Amino acid sequence: MYALEKVDKHFPGVHALKAVDFEVKRGEIVGLVGENGAGKSTLMKVIYGAYQPDGGTISIDGKTMRFQNPRQAMEHGIGMVFQEQSLITNLTVMENIYLGYEQQFVRFGVIDWKAMAAAARAQLAKVKLDIDPATITSQLSFAQRQLVELAKVLTLEERIDGDLVILLDEPTSVLAQEEVELLFQIVRDLTKRASFIFVSHRMDEVLSLSDRIYVMKDGEVVDVVSHDAADVDAIQHKMVGREVDKEYYREQKQKPYDAATTLVSFDSVSADGFQDISFDLHAGEVLCLVGTEGSGREAILRCVYGLDAPHSGRVTIKGDRVETFTARGGVARGIGYVPRERKIEGIVNGMNVYENMTLSQLSNYATNGLLNVGEEKKLARSWIEKLGIKTPSEYKDCAGLSGGNQQKVVLAKWRSGGSDIMLLDHPTRGLDIGAKEDVYEMIREMSDAGVGIILVADTLEEAIGLSHTILVLKDGQFQKRFEGAPGSKPTLYDLVHHMI
Repeated sequence: MYALEKVDKHFPGVHALKAVDFEVKRGEIVGLVGENGAGKSTLMKVIYGAYQPDGGTISIDGKTMRFQNPRQAMEHGIGMVFQEQSLITNLTVMENIYLGYEQQFVRFGVIDWKAMAAAARAQLAKVKLDIDPATITSQLSFAQRQLVELAKVLTLEERIDGDLVILLDEPTSVLAQEEVELLFQIVRDLTKRASFIFVSHRMDEVLSLSDRIYVMKDGEVVDVVSHDAADVDAIQHKMVGREVDKEYYREQKQKPYDAATTLVSFDSVSADGFQDISFDLHAGEVLCLVGTEGSGREAILRCVYGLDAPHSGRVTIKGDRVETFTARGGVARGIGYVPRERKIEGIVNGMNVYENMTLSQLSNYATNGLLNVGEEKKLARSWIEKLGIKTPSEYKDCAGLSGGNQQKVVLAKWRSGGSDIMLLDHPTRGLDIGAKEDVYEMIREMSDAGVGIILVADTLEEAIGLSHTILVLKDGQFQKRFEGAPGSKPTLYDLVHHMI
């Protein structure tokens, strides 16, 4: 059994964990829920050895342990599948799986790549992923990389004599339903010799998979419930400390968009990932692209922003045809892009809150090559207050903020710079219910201000609730358009019928 007793953890200005008691029994799946900033990630990192607690004890089978780093934790059977992924994308799959443990394949000073590939195939088979181990990791989809993460952790089976404790940090956040079901089946099969800690904001998944559920708020465990006694509404209330707004997607705030003002126009545009796509985005419109993984949704966003150039067709932004496609050009045209992988593409780790907020508009704060740092900080403080960003100050490194607060920083970066076209790629991925409500409120406020929004939603319910217009895509091609006025929105069946 793995147990924490009265564990404390402090950061400058933040009491992240407050006398936390937590245990995982042999073969058990334990759910861990709470708002962003509740302490879940800190607790996971203490368990994994990335953080050392300031107080309290950690024990395995009654023996007190203290890990100085994740490698020591792994040597005692503790592995972690990260939400934002820890894979090095320019290495091969097999190099990632055995990163740091290559010595077992060294023969006479040279790595036996065939032996490593064979061993990697055995690990990939555990997660039912049929790919060449020599594939460069950047060529995989997000879902495939997530399964490689799990395969990497499962190598502990061959290195550890005792039981495993595997931490799953939002492992299903962008997986398709069939991939989620496969992952859950793998997890259940592995409980014969492994225990799991499962962190997710998808309450239906937590209730489905977990034997027990720990609920955290403000660094404390506020409840522990069994699978049989779990109630979604009660858990959510304890997470946020208030009743959840039943008008979740703010549909009553949805106003008609300005059909006379076109911000983005696609005319028979084809590019890598989609073919012959036409649509118009108007001022104040929330236009949602719906489809399965690989349907072309993300590729369209990248084309609008300027990251990818089309092969044919006409792209017009605010009445001007786009001839040259670059991200710099997209920013100059007033386009903001909130990417799916915010830790990789959304924020810059190592830079603080105010530096991240002004990164796309430094020319506004520069005189003769010198930055007016005071004005940068002033802007950051105003947006911290406006969006309710939980941070000790504008000096806080963005990497140390919770996912929801990082997302608010990214949104503030574009809105403070005056972007009137916003591209939102899974903006609520990995966010708790309270942070999601904040994002939904911001989407309505941007729409009211005349911002045109192209949204790739995290769920179909989210797409239906937020959108004025829904375009359904399949295999890179347009399938169906739905209008989403309040009171006459399409159903889940309407969308799924054209998606698959």
